[in-house]
Amino acid sequence: MGTITVKDGTEIFYKDWGTGQPIVFHHGWPLSADDWDSQMLYFLDKGFRVVSYDRRGHGRSSPSAKNNDMDTYAADCHALVQHLGLKDAIHVGHSTGGGEVTRYVARHGGKDGVSKAVIMSAIPPVMVQSATNPGGLPIAVFDGIRAGLAANHAQFYRDFAAGPFYGYNRPGAKISEGIKDNWWRQAMMGDIKAHYDCVKTFSETDFTEDLKVIDVPVLVMHGEDDQIVPIADAALLSVKLLKNGTLKTYPALPHGMFATHPEVINPDLLAFFQS
Repeated sequence: MGTITVKDGTEIFYKDWGTGQPIVFHHGWPLSADDWDSQMLYFLDKGFRVVSYDRRGHGRSSPSAKNNDMDTYAADCHALVQHLGLKDAIHVGHSTGGGEVTRYVARHGGKDGVSKAVIMSAIPPVMVQSATNPGGLPIAVFDGIRAGLAANHAQFYRDFAAGPFYGYNRPGAKISEGIKDNWWRQAMMGDIKAHYDCVKTFSETDFTEDLKVIDVPVLVMHGEDDQIVPIADAALLSVKLLKNGTLKTYPALPHGMFATHPEVINPDLLAFFQS
């Protein structure tokens, strides 16, 4: 574990375990590197070098009152990859982290020697509804998230984890209090200004051109019951824009499916990594 300081003085916290081919994990909003702990341990045991880091303003990285945009997130990742000397790395991103992977691989993947990528329950091509993206979510949805953060972010985070993120609002859902508590713990570690800014970033950034230029193999994974990033306006569109994309969908699985169903997701990731 350690930190690096990037160009604007922000400190980025990271974990780096093991040897072998590197896998870099990119977490979702408003969480931290800890969200990938079960995958980190699983792939460490399989002989990979596993790296995860806290996005600026999230987790143990510095609070970030500015530069909370996707270009900067990608540049931060590039700085970390260069610092660690990672070669032939696989990048895996969930939700906002999937957008981060997309922008990073499009902008920096060639010079960094990225070998493969995974975007899981991910925000590309673009989330917000517009004339050119009629299937997107109305801006009112994201305004509501911002209002919830500003009013009482601690309670908002409790409700978010207890409801649609893991599908715990579905009849008969098997609820894990530990998963809910861990989500809230991670969210509360971060900086509310950075989290607030990131809502605009994850909802309004358009990744269409990024997806078109990526030429490494990309696995697009999405739960068919994702209530946070609906599959029809995300994975089903993204895979059509990729030059070398493969789509894998999961009936009835939620947005946070790698946490609720690691016994399903981890072997599928391994098969892609080894293919």
